[in-house]
Amino acid sequence: MRNPYVYVWYHLYTGNCLTLKPLAVRIPEEIEKEIQEMIELEGLDKATAVRALLELGIGEWRKQTALELLRTGKVTFAKAAEIAKLSLWEFADLAKQRNIEWVRYRPEEIEKEFKESTGRSQSESSRF
Repeated sequence: MRNPYVYVWYHLYTGNCLTLKPLAVRIPEEIEKEIQEMIELEGLDKATAVRALLELGIGEWRKQTALELLRTGKVTFAKAAEIAKLSLWEFADLAKQRNIEWVRYRPEEIEKEFKESTGRSQSESSRF
């Protein structure tokens, strides 16, 4: 039984857009069995199955890398979303799903920010 999601996803994002280059790799027998299982389940040829798996793997690698860089404070939220190739909203959902804390304020800093912002808003409103 062919999974229409994999088939449509692959053809929408790779079928006509990319120049295909040959790639030869040696893989363990266990991975070859997994690929063969996908081929049978999805009804794909081997090359198409391997391309789809590579793209899914690269996409997941991008997400994991972006989340780790964000978690360690090495990149901004926007840069992490860019690395993951997701919109800001999609990346926010991903960070939430994976319980990644990226806002790093100590309670004292939050209190200070709050006081400064309320002080500014009061002084601005008193001008009018």
